[in-house]
Amino acid sequence: MRVLPFPCTRPAPTVAARVAALPYDVVSRTEAAAAVAEEPLSFLAIDRPETQFPPDQDMYAPEVYARGAALLRERIDDGTFIEDRNRSYYLYELAWEGHVQTGVVGVCPVADYEGGTIKRHELTRAEKERDRIEHMSALGYQTGPIFLAYRDQPVLDFILGAAKTATPIYDFTDAAGVHQTVWEVARPEAVDAIHAMFDQVPCTYIADGHHRTASAAKVAERLRDEAKAQGTYTGREPFNFFLAVLFPASQLTILPYNRVVRDRSGLESHELLRRIEAAGFIVERADAPVMPAKPGTFGMFTDGCWWSLTIADELARMLEDADPVERLDVSILQERVIAPILGVGDVREDPRISFVGGIRGTRELEERAGAEGVAFTLHATGIEQLLDVADAGLLMPPKSTWFEPKLRSGLFLHRISGNQQGD
Repeated sequence: MRVLPFPCTRPAPTVAARVAALPYDVVSRTEAAAAVAEEPLSFLAIDRPETQFPPDQDMYAPEVYARGAALLRERIDDGTFIEDRNRSYYLYELAWEGHVQTGVVGVCPVADYEGGTIKRHELTRAEKERDRIEHMSALGYQTGPIFLAYRDQPVLDFILGAAKTATPIYDFTDAAGVHQTVWEVARPEAVDAIHAMFDQVPCTYIADGHHRTASAAKVAERLRDEAKAQGTYTGREPFNFFLAVLFPASQLTILPYNRVVRDRSGLESHELLRRIEAAGFIVERADAPVMPAKPGTFGMFTDGCWWSLTIADELARMLEDADPVERLDVSILQERVIAPILGVGDVREDPRISFVGGIRGTRELEERAGAEGVAFTLHATGIEQLLDVADAGLLMPPKSTWFEPKLRSGLFLHRISGNQQGD
């Protein structure tokens, strides 16, 4: 697995805390606009350039992406961002509620994604890809790092621990209470050691950022074709690589990704309960919101009441020989309840279903469900389950994992045009 150092465009240390922002795809248009209004240097102004226009502006119009590109150039010119010429790695540590994870920031070959060395576990949606393709093409930069995981490498952990004894270039706590620390690794001996250790890693896994990865690959394909047509292609151009942060799998925290269906598909609540029992679940009334403590259990809120759902023994026996995807709680809920009983077959397209990350709590689920809908809470998918699914070459249902804390955008930018990346 190749992970290379690169010349990073990044915020000046004095403004890094103001620039760092949540990923573009975990905030709504309204939330992004509010964040930029409160902090104009927020990277959401560039990542979500529709924030620079009236609320009725088409957010996918060419002038919107052009404004994002102009704003990035302005902020490079005024010193908000600096263009580091060193080919460096960066260590990115996030500490939140007693949990600490440290990743390596570098660039990975698009070819490793296309060839399966970087493994995926989710499908992507064409319209979401198009947005990032247009964004990357307009800016000439990849702005959102791909969140990759690798099976633990103790020697690499030791090397990274030694690198963290240096003085960090960024060290701040953001508004969400996540402490962010970044170290630059530019010393040739340390760069070579990290490079060599990743050469021993057989594969990595996309934890978060399937759409960003697919978009980077399609931009690379287009630019590659253009360069070949001009007779200038070398294979070392920066567009052949994408920005990534790579973490040891054992350090990662996955929260549940809960579901809300906005109506009961014409069923009265008692009929819904009866049909769920017939599908292989033990259904019991709960006096409080249900947050499942183990796999095979679910919470359900409908008609003002909470219920606990537990996989009955007969269904559990049926699932013993199932493949890694079929055994996932998200799959069991989808295939046994949401599709056949509530009529939501394609969760990627059906507007009746929405998804709520576990960090948001149960009150939002109750509000979204209202009087006519149904909300479900799940136990979090395990990191080993994710790796097993990817190793088997299978795909999880959409919205199977919610990683926390989220990587911040704006701290690391990868320019996809210009000088050649190198080996």
